Amino acid sequence: MTSIREVAKLAGVSPATVSRVMNGTANVNEEKKKRVEAAIKETGFQPNELARALYKKSSKMIGMIVPDIENPFFSELAKAVEDTAYQNGYRILLCSSGGDEEKEAVNIQMFNQLRVDGIVVMTNCAETGKVLADCPIPVVLVDRKLDGFKENAFIESDNYRGGFMAAEYLAKCGCKNIVCMKEPNGYSSGRRRYEGYLDVCKNYNLKEQSVDCRYNYESGLRAAEEILKKYPEVDGVVAGNDIVAMSVYKVFTRHGKKIPQEVQLVGFDDVGFGELFIPELTTIHQPIKEMGHLAAEIILKAVNGEPYEKKNVFDVKLIERETTKSNRNL
Repeated sequence: MTSIREVAKLAGVSPATVSRVMNGTANVNEEKKKRVEAAIKETGFQPNELARALYKKSSKMIGMIVPDIENPFFSELAKAVEDTAYQNGYRILLCSSGGDEEKEAVNIQMFNQLRVDGIVVMTNCAETGKVLADCPIPVVLVDRKLDGFKENAFIESDNYRGGFMAAEYLAKCGCKNIVCMKEPNGYSSGRRRYEGYLDVCKNYNLKEQSVDCRYNYESGLRAAEEILKKYPEVDGVVAGNDIVAMSVYKVFTRHGKKIPQEVQLVGFDDVGFGELFIPELTTIHQPIKEMGHLAAEIILKAVNGEPYEKKNVFDVKLIERETTKSNRNL
């Protein structure tokens, strides 16, 4: 690989002059500047980005941790963060932790060593908050809060409202035995959705019926089987997310349950392929792209010393499709 000294020798200038031309840190004689640029082009010189980051104390990178990149909610969110970062001259370093707190700690250590300008975190691990507490760079949490950790900013959709809307819609569609597939690990998002469901049960004098279910397809398959055994009279299901809703559809139809004629089904997230699914999935829409864009924008504002909102809650809305009975008068 070509070194900066070789570029300087070819251009007939000092290495410091080459550095000034590349970084734009000082005025350089136009004739020398052209010689340096020609030498860079001739040699194909690429600067050591890590060395530049250490020198400038900025890598122009944003670190990002998601629990599961296979979950389309997280992949769509990551894409939105990357879009905004790229438009502003930044790149993202994306890590999928698999919910492993040790892996997340290693990722955070790596981000610190690489001098990233900020970290966007979606984590399932409470212990990660303790690691982030020692992090000297801006941290934005998305979707899930960490107890005891004071992040620079937090972004979420109105999860309580989403859980309430999903359950109330099913109640208004005539469902009397609505089962909520609640997240069992105490995530703030899942907890608030379940609270919304519970308030609908109180308002409509319905019995609380629930099963634990994590936010993935395999857990959805197991939980759907549990629903049929535990609540055979089920006529409405509030799924934890769209992936889980698709698991429910697969299991229920395999057992001869007709959706939406016998059981009505509502997902959560409104990921891209929910509309491609057959039947198209009724769901609670949260603005994934806007949440991701804002996460990146907050990091950029923090880097530039600009003000930003610390708590950001986005509205949600019901998207009526084919897994519920059409009721335009609701």
